Amino acid sequence: MSEPTPKPYLTVRGSGVHELEIKKSRFICHLARVADEEEAQAFIAGIRKQYWDARHNCTAFVVGGEHPRERSSDDGEPGGTAGVPMLEVLRRRGLTDTVAVVTRYFGGIKLGAGGLVRAYGTAVSEAVDELGLLERRPVAVLAVQTDHTRAGRLENDLRAAGHVVRDLAYAADGVRIEVGVPEAGVTEFQVWLAEATGGAAVAEPVGRDFVEVPVEA
Repeated sequence: MSEPTPKPYLTVRGSGVHELEIKKSRFICHLARVADEEEAQAFIAGIRKQYWDARHNCTAFVVGGEHPRERSSDDGEPGGTAGVPMLEVLRRRGLTDTVAVVTRYFGGIKLGAGGLVRAYGTAVSEAVDELGLLERRPVAVLAVQTDHTRAGRLENDLRAAGHVVRDLAYAADGVRIEVGVPEAGVTEFQVWLAEATGGAAVAEPVGRDFVEVPVEA
């Protein structure tokens, strides 16, 4: 039985930091893209070490695709006022493989439960907006084998047709071009390749991977 095709998913474009001030309290949100729970916990530990003198370092993360794992922590804030609203932002945006840490330096004015919920949620939401998102789309990886005389033109034709060229490897007997193709479009790609090269190039499936496509705001 073949494995099910993975589904596309959203994550943040990279790592970044966003700060806001509310009633003299500073809320510093660090966002990062992580591969698994271990990376998320390591990132959290690093931020807590960096901001050891802060009143709170509240956290939330979502990792995994089909069956995501979620964790959050209020880190001393009243229960449900920090980690949960942070996690809710990640859920609402449909994000995974993403960790958020919001560091709070208390300014002396209490915000109340509702104020804290809004502050922590806003810190993460604004950080996501500032950093930007990308969609990771599953593709079949095909190895296209061609000769040296056709390789340059074929690479250009592949890119011009919107195909994702992942790698080129030159050898004495020819050139190997790795291409990412949506699984539903493999047959169509094979037809296109035959027409583009007069049947001189062949493509063989060699695996699966993801391509990353920025999501416009």
